[in-house]
Amino acid sequence: MRPKKSLGQNFLKSKEALRDIVQAGQIQATDTILEIGPGKGVLTEKLLESAGKVIAIEKDGELIELLREKFKSELENKKLELISGDALEYEPEGKYKLIANIPYYITGLIIQKFLTASYQPELMVLLVQKEVAERITGSRKERLATHMKESILSISVKAYGTPKYGGTVKAKYFSPEPNVDSAILIIKNISKNFFADISEEKFFEVVKLGFAHKRKMLLGNLKQKFKEKNLEEIFNRLNIPLKIRAENLNLENWKELTRAL
Repeated sequence: MRPKKSLGQNFLKSKEALRDIVQAGQIQATDTILEIGPGKGVLTEKLLESAGKVIAIEKDGELIELLREKFKSELENKKLELISGDALEYEPEGKYKLIANIPYYITGLIIQKFLTASYQPELMVLLVQKEVAERITGSRKERLATHMKESILSISVKAYGTPKYGGTVKAKYFSPEPNVDSAILIIKNISKNFFADISEEKFFEVVKLGFAHKRKMLLGNLKQKFKEKNLEEIFNRLNIPLKIRAENLNLENWKELTRAL
């Protein structure tokens, strides 16, 4: 079965990477695991060895048939639930962990959907592009050394949980081989506690406005909605440089700015 480029299919073939992903998930016999894009079921098989139940969502109809045949007994005894459809349309319920080798072209959408869901995962372990994982997990010291900048995605992840770099997976361990290396992204301590004293909706409105035009200064972007004089007063009070760009603000800066606006 040939991978479909339109669905971003890159099948993982490294036993070491599969082991590392499963270990990062800290799977217990009582856990329910949600897997997105199980493909040929190599990760599914490992998850079933440790988890109480696995819910796998696959968009490719051909792969659904392959998986139904491969996991016939697990489907019959209800240890595996196989859903034919789009993960972006799935509404999770109850306690679960999200562990998956996701299609890279929907990485941001997947992370956003499940971190903002009414029922958030307890833990997320995702195989993503190495650069994306580095951008999300990089410390301030690393950012200064590598000139790595924040993004809407990295700020969003940190607002909901604690991201950690779980290791690099070389491109050669996939079929077909992608143009870039991958990495295991782990997101722990997932909750909405960050928004206990500010509006979740307003926070992201301010962040998205701040990143609206990457070449503009943050002040210039925010002027689209807020008065410049008021903005300058707030920036000075919060010790935020007037010529700073959105990518140079950290999570707490954004929270203070949202509260002040």
